[in-house]
Amino acid sequence: MNTDSQRSLSAAEVEALDNGFMGHPKPLRSLFFTEMWERFSYYSIRPLLVLFMVATVSSGGFGFDETTASAIYGIFAGSLYLAAVPGGWLADNWLGQERALWWGSIIIALGHLCIALSAMFGMSLFFMGLVFIVLGSGLFKTCISVMVGALYPKGDVRRDSGFTLFYMGINIGALLAALIVGVFKEKGLWHIGFGVGGLGMLVSLLVYRFAAQKNLTRYARAKNIVAEWETANDRFSNVGRWVIGFIVLLAVLFVTISTGMLPFNPELVAEYMTYIIAGVVLLYFVVMFLSPRLDKTDKLRLLICLILIIGSTLFWSSFEQQPTSFNLFADRYTDLNVMGFEIPSIWFQSLNPLFILLLAPIVSIIWVKLGKRGLEPNSMMKFAMGMLLAAAGFALMIFAAKIVVTNPGALASPLWLVGSLLLLTLGELALSPVGLSSMTKLAPKGMQGQMMGLFFASVALGNLVAAFFGGHVSADKIEGLPTLFTTMTVFLAVTAVILLILAKPIGNMLKASEEADKLS
Repeated sequence: MNTDSQRSLSAAEVEALDNGFMGHPKPLRSLFFTEMWERFSYYSIRPLLVLFMVATVSSGGFGFDETTASAIYGIFAGSLYLAAVPGGWLADNWLGQERALWWGSIIIALGHLCIALSAMFGMSLFFMGLVFIVLGSGLFKTCISVMVGALYPKGDVRRDSGFTLFYMGINIGALLAALIVGVFKEKGLWHIGFGVGGLGMLVSLLVYRFAAQKNLTRYARAKNIVAEWETANDRFSNVGRWVIGFIVLLAVLFVTISTGMLPFNPELVAEYMTYIIAGVVLLYFVVMFLSPRLDKTDKLRLLICLILIIGSTLFWSSFEQQPTSFNLFADRYTDLNVMGFEIPSIWFQSLNPLFILLLAPIVSIIWVKLGKRGLEPNSMMKFAMGMLLAAAGFALMIFAAKIVVTNPGALASPLWLVGSLLLLTLGELALSPVGLSSMTKLAPKGMQGQMMGLFFASVALGNLVAAFFGGHVSADKIEGLPTLFTTMTVFLAVTAVILLILAKPIGNMLKASEEADKLS
């Protein structure tokens, strides 16, 4: 321990720590950049995956059909978010948040290295890299969100605003990644594009090691917070053996599939994954509701978490059309020539993070001002708003798809995608940061990592459903696009209405339970 951490801090220094980053705790800044570069690494490969897999072998790709490529992407993205459930449990019950985040970062970096080197060593190394990224992300994702939540005491009105700012870091990384890899994609330099993500992950590792750890420790001591993220939990002494056993089993499974000994149907696997994940999430909540160690207030909070997780699943099943159906629509059915300049199709993937960077500070300020006046909508209302905005975005795509279908050979204006992505982004800002904040706020003590993991499981389900629909965007299936977008529009609008109906009674129930909790 250094001298600076031992001495008492003055009131001015404590105030600077508590408001040192745009009115938020100073450690949020280093966590912001840690997450930004980790997301840069992910979004460097995200827009490339489907386009790379459907590209012909002669142009450097795998030559898969659209349905297979989208199913593989869905399995990857779904597994990545699903891994947050066991990752959150391991962080809560074995490694501790800090160690889980550190080892997760290293495993992600190894994954990017494998993908970059697969140009020389073949397809198996490519898919091994995807597996490493999934495993590492499972450890990384819940931990950093829990650390952000730990910066805010109960009742701090800055919490939602802080998560919105944290969300900006995600989108700066996504914006930079899409712009950079879009250039490599146009030149057919797929693996250089993949390799860029590895550099981003390396920067994330360095920022966490040399900035975030120091700032978190100093903040915890200044504010007399128990730094639970620093502590490894030895409650389950045999976890290490189970982890090793799982890794061995996974390695055997990978070898048997890659050598052709075990058949692998991506579409079928994606479909069954959807059913299994949904069943496991519901079973988890049933077990928790029946658990005698949780009181009535905890169970009510779990019920609200479940409703928000269901709403999140429905939202992401539409929003995650971006790397599949939206990506393919931009690449094949959109006029990319703007004033004589041919826009790389992947650049449309940068619009979402660009809009978030422009709009997130405004949304953050609005929530804080409404919160101070007691007028801020509750989580259920914000989720409903997000659904309605996303529904409006898909309604625009109905018209764009009809232009292509009714006029063979015609290309849609890029403005349709721009408008749709703007509305989807507004919906995301109303829903996603609030969801992260709600999980840290509502989770019973000792279950923060698990609740965050379950929230990410909803994103996993959304990715799998989106990939299933997105795989049907091809020349011989284009007639079905208006129906697909119409289904999504109705789907989102109906869900929004249900959430609006539930918003007031659930808000009243939660207030009553909190009051009872204070009196007990």
